[in-house]
Amino acid sequence: MIQRHNIASCLVFITIGFVMLLSCQNSIAKIHDPAIVIERKVDSLLGLMTLEEKIGQMTQVRHFYDIKKGDVETKFIGSVIHTNGPLPGEDALGWQARFVELQKEALSTRLGIPLLIGVDAVHGQNTFPGATIFPHNIGLGASRNMSLVKQAAQVTAIEAQATGFNWVFSPCIAIPYNEKWGRVYEAFSEDTGLTQEMTLASISGHQGQLADKTTVLATAKHFIGDGATDDGIEGGNTTLTNQEISTRLLPPYRIAVASGVGSVMASFNTLMDMPMHAHKALITDTLKTKMGFEGIVLTDWKGYSRYGRNEIINAGIDMVMAVDGDLDVFQKGLKTGVETGFVSIERINDAVKRVLRQKYRLGLFENPLPDSTLVSKIGSAPHRAIAKQLVRESLVLLKNENNALPIDKNSKIVVVGEHANNSGLQSGGWTISWQGETKNYTGATTILDGLKKESQAEIIYDVKGTGKHFDADVALIVVGEQPYAEFFGDINDTTNFELTLSEAHQNYISTYADAGVKTVVVLISGRPLVITEPLEQADAFIAAWLPGSEGDGIAEVLYGDYNFMGKLPHSWPKSVDDYKGIYGPNFWDDSIKPLFEYGYGLKY
Repeated sequence: MIQRHNIASCLVFITIGFVMLLSCQNSIAKIHDPAIVIERKVDSLLGLMTLEEKIGQMTQVRHFYDIKKGDVETKFIGSVIHTNGPLPGEDALGWQARFVELQKEALSTRLGIPLLIGVDAVHGQNTFPGATIFPHNIGLGASRNMSLVKQAAQVTAIEAQATGFNWVFSPCIAIPYNEKWGRVYEAFSEDTGLTQEMTLASISGHQGQLADKTTVLATAKHFIGDGATDDGIEGGNTTLTNQEISTRLLPPYRIAVASGVGSVMASFNTLMDMPMHAHKALITDTLKTKMGFEGIVLTDWKGYSRYGRNEIINAGIDMVMAVDGDLDVFQKGLKTGVETGFVSIERINDAVKRVLRQKYRLGLFENPLPDSTLVSKIGSAPHRAIAKQLVRESLVLLKNENNALPIDKNSKIVVVGEHANNSGLQSGGWTISWQGETKNYTGATTILDGLKKESQAEIIYDVKGTGKHFDADVALIVVGEQPYAEFFGDINDTTNFELTLSEAHQNYISTYADAGVKTVVVLISGRPLVITEPLEQADAFIAAWLPGSEGDGIAEVLYGDYNFMGKLPHSWPKSVDDYKGIYGPNFWDDSIKPLFEYGYGLKY
C-alpha cells in the first residue's frame, strides 16, 4: 500500500512538473512572439507621448508646400507623401536624399519616431521616370494570373523602396458598377471573387516579410462603395443596401484584413448620403471590430476639412492627409476636440497605436533609411520582363475573322493612330504625373517599337490615317482614350470623355476597312467602350487596356509569338443606352444584356 502511494505521488509530481514545463515554454514563446513584442513596445512608447506628439503621429503631409524646414521636428509629423508636384530630386539617389533629410528630422525629436513615407504607386512606382510601369489593374484582372500579379507588386515594392518610400497607396479593390466612373481602370474587375484573388496576390507581393528592405506597407482602398456610386460619379452617393455591400463589396476587404494589410484608405463617396470618412458603423464597428483590422485607417485628400473634421476621428480615422492648408487646421482642431471632450483620449491612443504598430512591423525603428543599393533595380530587365508578360497575358481578343491574326511577319503593315507610338497615351493616368502623359516617357517601348523589332517587311506609320496606304496587306489601327485620373475621367456633362470612340478614331477604322484592307484594331482604354459599329467593320479587334511601359509586348502577340490569354474582367456594353440607369451592364444584372459577357476572350 505504501509503495503504491509513493508511486502515485511520484506520478502526480511528474505530471505537475510537466504541466509547469509546458506553461513555462508557452510563457517564453509569448515573450518572444513578434506581435506581442511589438505591442509591448507600442504601449511603452505611447505612455511617453504628449498629446501634441500623438496628434503629430496622426498627421500626413506632402514633402513640399505643406511644410517648411523644421516642421517635421516641431510638429511631430508622422508621415509624408509624394504626390503631383515638385519632384524630391533629379534622380533616385536625389529622391532618397530628400526623404533621408526628412527622416533624420523626425529621428531628432525627443522620442525619435521615424516617418512613414507614402506614394501612389498604383501600377509600378509610376511617379518616377524610368521605373517599370505595369498594366493598370483592369489589365491585371484580364490576365487572371495571380502569380504575375504578386510578382508585379514585389517589383513595385522594390522600386518604391529604391526611390525612398516605405508605404504605397495600393491596391484599389473597388468593384466598379458603371464604366462612366473615371477610376474603373484602377480596379481589377466587376467580379467580387476575382477581386478577392487579386487582392490577396497584390498585398502578399507588396508586404512580403514586412521588415525586409524590399517590401512596403500596402493600402486597400477606397473603403467603401467608391466604384458603386449612382451614375459612376467619383465621390458620389452609393445607394446599395447593407446586404449588397456585405456580399459584393466587403469580401475583398475581408481578404485584405486576413492577409495583414497595413492600411485602409477611406473613400470620397457618401453611403446613403453619409460621408464614408465619418461612417462609424462601417469604419469602427465593421472594419475594425467585426473584421479585426489592426492597421491604419487613412483619409483621402483633405479628408479632415472636407468630411466633418473631428467627426471623422470619432468615426475611426487614424491618420489624416493634412494637405493644401489643412496641417494647422487639423492639428489645432483635434487638440481642441480632445481638450473639450468631443474626442476621447482613448480614441487618440487607439489611432496612435495603430500608426506605431505599422512602423514597428516595417522595422523602421531599426532601419529607417532607404537602401541605396536598390537603385540599380529600377526599370531593370528582370522587372520589365514581368511587366511585358503581364501585357501579353492581359490582351483580350474580341474578334478574329478572315485569318486576320496572327499577322504574318512578312506582311506589309500600315500602322494608324497616335496611340501606336506614344507610351504616355498607352499608359493612362497615374503615370509620371497625376493625370498621365500625352508624350513618350523614359524607359518605355511603344506598340510601333515592337512591330518594327519583330517585322521582316515594310512598316508605314500613318499617324492620322490620312495617307491612304491601301496597298498594305494589313492596317493596324490603334485607337483609344486620352489619359485621365479620378474625377477628371468621369463621363458626364462636365468632362470631355465619352463612352464611344472619338469621331477621328472611328474614321481611322472606316478609312481602311472601307477600302478593303484587312483591318486589325487595338483599343487602348481604361474601361470597356461602346464599339459595336467599329467591331463590325474590323476583321480583328483587341482590348489592350492600359498596358504601361512595355508596349512592344502587344506586337509579339499580334505576330503570333504568344497566343491571346486574357479574359474580360468586365461585361462589355453594346450601346450607350445601356447606361440609362444608374449602373451599366454587369455580370450579376440580367436586366441589361452586354455585347460580350464577363469572362469572354478568344484565342487564335
